Amino acid sequence: MSVISSDRVRAVVGLGVSGVSCARFLASQNIDFYVIDSREQPPGIDEVQQLCPAEKIFLGNLDVLLTIPVTELYVSPGIPLSHPILKQLSKSGVLMRGDIDLFCDYVDAPIVAITGSNAKSTVTTMVSDMLNVSGYQAVSGGNLGSAALDLLSEPVDYYVLELSSFQLETTRSLKAAVATVLNVSEDHMDRYDSLYDYQRVKQRVYKYCRAAVCNKQDILTVPLLPERTPVSAFTTGIPDLKEFGLLPDGKDLWLCRGVERLINTSSIKLKGKHNYSNILAALAILEMLNVPFKKDVITQYLSEFGGLPHRCQTVRKIKGVTYVNDSKGTNVGATIAALEGLGMNKPNIHLILGGDGKGADFSPLIKPVNQYVKHAYLFGADADSLEFVLGAGVSCHRHDDLDSIVNAVYSFAQVGDIVLFSPACASFDMYQGYTHRGDHFISLVRAL
Repeated sequence: MSVISSDRVRAVVGLGVSGVSCARFLASQNIDFYVIDSREQPPGIDEVQQLCPAEKIFLGNLDVLLTIPVTELYVSPGIPLSHPILKQLSKSGVLMRGDIDLFCDYVDAPIVAITGSNAKSTVTTMVSDMLNVSGYQAVSGGNLGSAALDLLSEPVDYYVLELSSFQLETTRSLKAAVATVLNVSEDHMDRYDSLYDYQRVKQRVYKYCRAAVCNKQDILTVPLLPERTPVSAFTTGIPDLKEFGLLPDGKDLWLCRGVERLINTSSIKLKGKHNYSNILAALAILEMLNVPFKKDVITQYLSEFGGLPHRCQTVRKIKGVTYVNDSKGTNVGATIAALEGLGMNKPNIHLILGGDGKGADFSPLIKPVNQYVKHAYLFGADADSLEFVLGAGVSCHRHDDLDSIVNAVYSFAQVGDIVLFSPACASFDMYQGYTHRGDHFISLVRAL
């Protein structure tokens, strides 16, 4: 456990979940700090005012940072390090840190670090759950659920952290027991200059890790590590000897390690290759932690685990039509995974798309949409861009809101069809977040 030097002048920049957790933790350690936020009434300010003296709280803009002799900033993930004031301070030697970096100063148990464009919440949850049913004490958090710093109050065997690219920008000393990048596809292109820039940040999760897991089918996840660092891989194809993958056996399909059959997919509640990929990633992580594979308890867990809300979540079946909520599909890669996971040999999916595309290229949607989708229903800020890209291959229906779409698709869909709400876009053009958007979709479907 580290002790932060008292000659540092620290400031928490930006509140919200991570900023408030930093303030709460610093106060618990009796460490002085400033709080600066560009907003007049940032979320969490009421709590922070109880933790920090009023004369050290500055709201309304970040300019005050240039007048305080700060040496160390804990920057909210929502604030890019390219902000002019932060760039100026960084050039002058001010240290840019985040809540995960502060967490690493005090952590006293191994960290499992999980990132990727998609599926990181599901894999984080499964790894934590699998550790717990295997007899270990594990807690999960970070970009999912509890802030990382809020997990430090109780002794545990493992910390399982979901990490966003924004959090990794300010993380220097993770040193995970096992680190993984599950996949990389265009996301947050309104923040990053290129896919390479985004991938480079994701790869920070591997820095100084003791072991790594990567996706054999996604070269952008492969780590550049010293040869002595063990690396495992997962694939939805047939794996090589020490890899995790899928092995067909007549009508059966097995999760396997090399040629060793581990779990028959018929025993797994979640269906689709994208879900099997997530399970394989979790199993590879457990192996790299040297956790014994307890087949009975893991199989029992997978027979009951139905996935997380808003992630390919079956809402209900009406007149032979299945309605699926994948509001967490906030980027193109997530929607492609959902289409490929749910798709059949014939196009039977009614796909609902739209929102704020965050500057992403929608063209990778063309092939899976043409292969699996009957009709596309578009709404939100980037509906024009989606129609321009997809309109030549599939019939597109434009609507002003989700209410109108659900009513329309109810009229069009036939027995055996799937209605998939996987927007491939962020929600903030019309909603408070993907959960708000997904809850709205669920309420509309339940009202049919």
